[in-house]
Amino acid sequence: MEDAGFGQVLGLGHDLVDVKEFGRLLAMPGTRMTSLFSPRERRQAEQRALLKRDDITAHLAVRWAGKESVLKAWSQALGSEPSPYDLDDFPWSGVEILDDGRGRPSVNLESSVEARLYHSLPLPGGQVDRVQLCWHIALSHDGPVASAVVLLCRRV
Repeated sequence: MEDAGFGQVLGLGHDLVDVKEFGRLLAMPGTRMTSLFSPRERRQAEQRALLKRDDITAHLAVRWAGKESVLKAWSQALGSEPSPYDLDDFPWSGVEILDDGRGRPSVNLESSVEARLYHSLPLPGGQVDRVQLCWHIALSHDGPVASAVVLLCRRV
């Protein structure tokens, strides 16, 4: 599928998170869930919670849904190629779901994760240096559910 704004869609990911259950995971003694978010993600989630006068849990849950959706879109884009990561070693904090100054979400990859993404994909003719990839993401949370949809595209 190609579109001037999206390019060629390589992968699609979608995830739903139960906000209450996610809150239980965050509150568990000894949990490492919070460390799976970058400091910038945690700061933005705290700011959104203060602005909206609600709990940080929903704002982290929707970012978690975004991270899971990135992993799913990446995995779909691999086709039959082996994945460079599994769930246990995926660089969760190196995949940031951040808002810009206008509140629009985006996917930001740490440079080592981005390099691994480019080298893992079965790109035409192995032209890794000439291909530009882009992410499109939509986030939503309402009541008990947080949701994210992610597209991984190749600019044409």
